Amino acid sequence: MEARLNLFANPAAAKFAKHLNAAGRAVSESTLPAATQELVKIRASQINGCGFCLDMHTKEAAHAGETSVRLHLVASWREATVFTEAERAALELAEQGTRIADAAGGVTDEAWANAAKHYDEDQLASLVSIIAVINAYNRMNVMVQQPAGGYQVGQFA
Repeated sequence: MEARLNLFANPAAAKFAKHLNAAGRAVSESTLPAATQELVKIRASQINGCGFCLDMHTKEAAHAGETSVRLHLVASWREATVFTEAERAALELAEQGTRIADAAGGVTDEAWANAAKHYDEDQLASLVSIIAVINAYNRMNVMVQQPAGGYQVGQFA
């Protein structure tokens, strides 16, 4: 399978990706826990059907020490007992932020208040930002049918 458009070689796409990467780097350097960041990226990518991002973020999370049990249970986090209350709040916010068009009011006040119980204002800003960034990447990769499976840990470092 080949992508419809080579996002890595196309100058316009590469310029956009450079800025999107800078936005992602700002979040990765924040106080939002790295494990939470990866879980959120994985969950949004599952919802959006982005195989390329799932390939990347599951491999990066595993390399950083995330357990296979937790990685396998991200899609069913509501029923899983392996996530903290803070992670559960972040995953709920990620789901609602990703499915924003599916709900008339977008993210519920309840989901926001629950996340705010676990994260300070800067961490909430980082959480909102990483949800936005991964959704942008998901949409790009799904539109061009970016193939999954060949990602190597640290490939874009």
